[in-house]
Amino acid sequence: AVFGVSYEGDPDIICPQANAMQLDWLFKRGELDAWRISCRERYPSPAPAQVELAIIGDYGNGSQAEARVAELVHGWKPDAIFTAGDNNYPNGAAATIDDHIGRYYHDYIAPYQGSFGPGADNNRFFPALGNHDWRSLQCQNEQCSGPYFDYFELPANERYYDVVMGPVQVFVLDSDGHEPDGRGADSAQAQWLRRAMQSSPVPWQVVILHHPPYSSAAHGSQTASQWPFADWGADVVIGGHDHSYERIERDGILYFVNGLGGAATYNFGQPVAGSVLRYNARHGAQRLVADAATLSISFINVDGEIIDSVTLTQTAPIPTPTPTALPSLTPTPTSVPSPTPTPFRLTLPLLRRLFRCQPD
Repeated sequence: AVFGVSYEGDPDIICPQANAMQLDWLFKRGELDAWRISCRERYPSPAPAQVELAIIGDYGNGSQAEARVAELVHGWKPDAIFTAGDNNYPNGAAATIDDHIGRYYHDYIAPYQGSFGPGADNNRFFPALGNHDWRSLQCQNEQCSGPYFDYFELPANERYYDVVMGPVQVFVLDSDGHEPDGRGADSAQAQWLRRAMQSSPVPWQVVILHHPPYSSAAHGSQTASQWPFADWGADVVIGGHDHSYERIERDGILYFVNGLGGAATYNFGQPVAGSVLRYNARHGAQRLVADAATLSISFINVDGEIIDSVTLTQTAPIPTPTPTALPSLTPTPTSVPSPTPTPFRLTLPLLRRLFRCQPD
């Protein structure tokens, strides 16, 4: 679980919640000496051995297609739902946000103050910002406001953040050009991601953003999103923006376009390098199941058909060799003077050489 607290003054505080640890401060609010501190529940408490996530993209238009995708996702009973952006078509307006999001996913949102039923006890709905969401948002001195920020309570600065779910750490980015902290590989947002991924405490790192680094559909590959994700430690990168599904294998990791959450589908052009599978016949969503050893991602359409499925496996540790018994030899006794024994000292450097402790 991830939650934020605001604190006026010195950012070097201890998170007040029980069972919590403090992360680095994330940003400073304009001219004020006020900091946003991100606190994360400690794991294990206990951490689930396996987690199941749903990922939807380009969905929020109130259509029958969106309703069918929502029905599909609810049938999985995932631990959390993530989105790849464009949560509220066409303009991210306050008048449409509950009808386009809460109508279908209110039971995963907390706090939920809409009109479609009870919300969740704890928030389990984690959206990424899309270009349509940004149409009703404003920022001043890195403080942003508008319907999206009024509707959701999200970690950190609410534009980009991370969530730990069992063995998976999900990094939700803001790939839009309006992002105050930038969207290029040398931006403040990118450097936050690099540091956070390199210090990740769990086996799997998944990045979700709206504008896909690589795509063969109408919008195509987004060069501003082509960060060195593999070098920084990502296993999977999921984008939307193009209303299609595609799996691309580049740089030793998996890239996906997941934009079939409800909006009208797009046609494909020429396949980009590394494209393995392309699909736009029916709407659907991704289902991610992970434990400490494996991460499986499937794309399933609204008819329940598995269109694509791939499984990643953590590198197995080198096995410890089994010692081979040597034949016992009877030595011929030789008369030698008895030396004076030297006391054996078990020193700390020797202990370190004998037992090399590996971190959990």
